[in-house]
Amino acid sequence: MNIALFSDTYLPEINGVATSTANLRQTLIDHGHNVLVVCTNPNGLEVVVEDGVIRLPGLGLKKLYGYRVASFYSPKAMKYILAFRPDVVHCQTDAGVGMFGMLVARKFRIGMVYTFHTMIEDYAYYVTKGYFDRFARHTVRWFFRGKSALFNEFIAPSKKIQDYLRTIGIDKTIPIIPTGIEFSRFNPEKENKDRTAELKKKFGIAPNDTVILSLGRVAKEKSIDVLLRGYAQFLKDGEPVPTKFVITGFGPAEQELKDLAAELGIQDKVVFTGKCAPSETQDYYHLGDYFVSASITETQGLTFMEAMAAHLLVLARYDDNLVGTIKDGQTGFFFFEEADFGEKLRKVMALDEETKKRVRAAALETIDVYSMERFYQNVMEVYNRVYKKNW
Repeated sequence: MNIALFSDTYLPEINGVATSTANLRQTLIDHGHNVLVVCTNPNGLEVVVEDGVIRLPGLGLKKLYGYRVASFYSPKAMKYILAFRPDVVHCQTDAGVGMFGMLVARKFRIGMVYTFHTMIEDYAYYVTKGYFDRFARHTVRWFFRGKSALFNEFIAPSKKIQDYLRTIGIDKTIPIIPTGIEFSRFNPEKENKDRTAELKKKFGIAPNDTVILSLGRVAKEKSIDVLLRGYAQFLKDGEPVPTKFVITGFGPAEQELKDLAAELGIQDKVVFTGKCAPSETQDYYHLGDYFVSASITETQGLTFMEAMAAHLLVLARYDDNLVGTIKDGQTGFFFFEEADFGEKLRKVMALDEETKKRVRAAALETIDVYSMERFYQNVMEVYNRVYKKNW
């Protein structure tokens, strides 16, 4: 089958949508399908075509992680797409690139699939700055109800997303298909210990420091400020062992968080590593002992699963969307607010090694359902249904 994937963001950019699209492309290719990715060009104002990827120029949005919004049509790109002759169009995005995907599907009279990766409502404040929030959310819901007439099927990465789409009035088929992850590369048995030592030296992490890791976009909706305040209280109450709080990633909130760390007087205990290449993500997980997150805007939480695959104990702020992955005290741990973060972290760190080993083992069993093979089989069921509907 010839499959065209349309996405605003793609590797080497670092975010959940880019990772999900790249994983999907790779597993489709591994199973013998032909895949064309249409995405934005983060490095220039030209259409670039290489290795089955068409990159379109676009306008950079500095306040939204530097995302680029491309035009909804490119004659040069269309020539390549015409030669490729897709059987199915799969959109991972809504703006220019997504609209281009819809035009391609109409031109070829083929089926369209849409994966709802992001709770767009939670990002409305980047545009509204807090004003007219209710109107903005209503507009987002109206927009997606309208899209339901254009796509044959929607894919929800989690039950939370499926419920949301039903709530706003989407009545199309909405299978739940979590993004597949190649977990093997995160296995500690594959750790490059020289690389780990190199990174620790680079970032001033002592060999005996226990590392509390946050990895992902550094943005307001990730609530990293909650973690910093909770960590400050943890330090104030006395840390049981030397620790460092390592924040890996980049985004618009980085300077604000650095200022907060200084205000809290913990800047010498907090390390901002900046972004890392997708091919090096496992190296940063191997720095950590515990993975923490206060985000309640995740659609499925790929980083939680990657951390589990790297054998890190996960401590996350409670969110209904994580219940299937994190069972408190069994596969990971929950805290509920800033005030109890430090206390819960202390309890997790105090667990005996046998209990920690049991939790890690249970976590690995839980994430098995997110294997690449299951991901592939589930997505192909959707593609085959959509393809047959448009014979």
